[in-house]
Amino acid sequence: MFSRREFLMATAALSAIAGPGLVGRWSQAAAQQSLTEDGLLDFDAFGNVTLVHITDIHAQLMPVYFREPSVNLGVGEVAGLPPHVTGADLLKLYNIEPGSPHAYALTSEDFSALAKTYGKMGGIDRIATIVKRIRAERGDNMLLLDGGDTWQGSYTSLQTKGQDMVEAFNALAPDAMTGHWEFTYGAERVQEIIDGLPFAFLGGNIYDAEWNEPAFEAYKMFDKGGVKVAVLGQAFPYTPIANPRWMFPNWSFGIREEDVVKNVEAARADGAELIVLLSHNGFDVDRALASRVSGIDVILTGHTHDALPEPVLVGKTLLIASGSHGKFVTRLDLEVQGGEMKGFRHRLIPVFSDVIAPDADMTALVADLRAPYEAELKRELATTESLLYRRGNFNGTFDDLICQALIDVREADIALSPGFRWGTSVLPGQKITVEDLHNACAMTYPAAYRSTMTGSTLKDILEDVADNLFNKDPYYQQGGDMVRVGGMGYTIDPNGSMGGRISGMTLLKSGEAIEPSKEYVVAGWASINEATEGPPIWEVVEDYLAKNPVVTLEENRSVTVAA
Repeated sequence: MFSRREFLMATAALSAIAGPGLVGRWSQAAAQQSLTEDGLLDFDAFGNVTLVHITDIHAQLMPVYFREPSVNLGVGEVAGLPPHVTGADLLKLYNIEPGSPHAYALTSEDFSALAKTYGKMGGIDRIATIVKRIRAERGDNMLLLDGGDTWQGSYTSLQTKGQDMVEAFNALAPDAMTGHWEFTYGAERVQEIIDGLPFAFLGGNIYDAEWNEPAFEAYKMFDKGGVKVAVLGQAFPYTPIANPRWMFPNWSFGIREEDVVKNVEAARADGAELIVLLSHNGFDVDRALASRVSGIDVILTGHTHDALPEPVLVGKTLLIASGSHGKFVTRLDLEVQGGEMKGFRHRLIPVFSDVIAPDADMTALVADLRAPYEAELKRELATTESLLYRRGNFNGTFDDLICQALIDVREADIALSPGFRWGTSVLPGQKITVEDLHNACAMTYPAAYRSTMTGSTLKDILEDVADNLFNKDPYYQQGGDMVRVGGMGYTIDPNGSMGGRISGMTLLKSGEAIEPSKEYVVAGWASINEATEGPPIWEVVEDYLAKNPVVTLEENRSVTVAA
């Protein structure tokens, strides 16, 4: 269904829809080594509707370093297709010059060196500059849409239960949002925030479990540029599986494809001329959904943190991926006539914080929001000689550090750290601050447990996560990356089947095979079980860093990927 040949054909089709000279704009910009704000934001306005998309910011108010993955495997029909193209292959696919600012923004290639050249990315005050500029140009023709994972992922968001992000985004003034990690503040807090939002929270796939009826608005109609635009909201369908169900026991989730079909039909019957799905499904789920549900013009996808410089076309549906952590803002101009999308122009805008001027009002607001916590945020814990990052299918050095801390402080044989895709990067030679640490672990169920597990149980855990990540049916994929392991190694066959992907489990210290019936002391964190006990993970890591103030990590060789 999605062979490379068809991807190239789809790219050609994009050219036909978009008009001559529009596809390839990114590669032209990427060839320019010098950056200016005008160069990044100037846009040849087009059509009568503009969509601006931000997603997966994970509570990052300030500019950050964030290394993109070197490995992002796809399985089955999507193997080798965007977004499962990384590094040098991605640069070649999109004709981006190695070492350019856009190569730095989109890949892990030479990340540490290029980070010193091009600096941090993101920052809500830089995003505000972009949004205000587009809004000033397009006026009431513009919709600003937030794809969720907005309120969670930093020290200040945890301390304020998301209020810092709520206030910042209220000032940014989106038209609608959906969610995922938002729900980990618990149903009462989530409902309290939603009740006070000056814009729509959309989630047509969230049901009241007791009454078996929608718990939130499925879609909202907007009149933009004389066009009736329906924005449908799709929250992360596996929230009660990936996160603690006990935090929101009365809400049920799912892809609910049949409801998407009904909502598209209802919106069309209500006069919608353009259908936009504001989704937190994950890219491959949305690609499959677009192939099965007709009538959706644009899917603004989120959850899997993919940043694609050009849309992917599935049938007549455009899939737009806008990255994470505030690194990118998407602008999509559309020409809609006679109830149909006739053409588009697209720009994935990289938010280079040293190039885009901060918006003064937002800068002041952010300073006020962070002021009570500023001293603690800046408190230094250690120095790293290694690049600390998280993102990658099988390992990330920040999780290697966390696993070392769990083994040492919790006196364990084996450590497990969840394969979250959120968490910023720290460059070699930098101090690790409280803010850096919490960017990797600030969450509402942080207990670092210590328990015994049999080798069989450990294999079951790895097999379950692998199936969630590499199931060939996208509807069974939950996004995220493999659970990180410390103290043990294993071999994985991503193309295998459930129960048959994991083999060769060994204890790294001794080289001994992990025996199915033998018990091992295991430490981990972020258990979804309500009764989990243990110190918060940030205390465990801080205790470890106090004894190991200089962090140097060896190359992770714990995972072997079968050919």
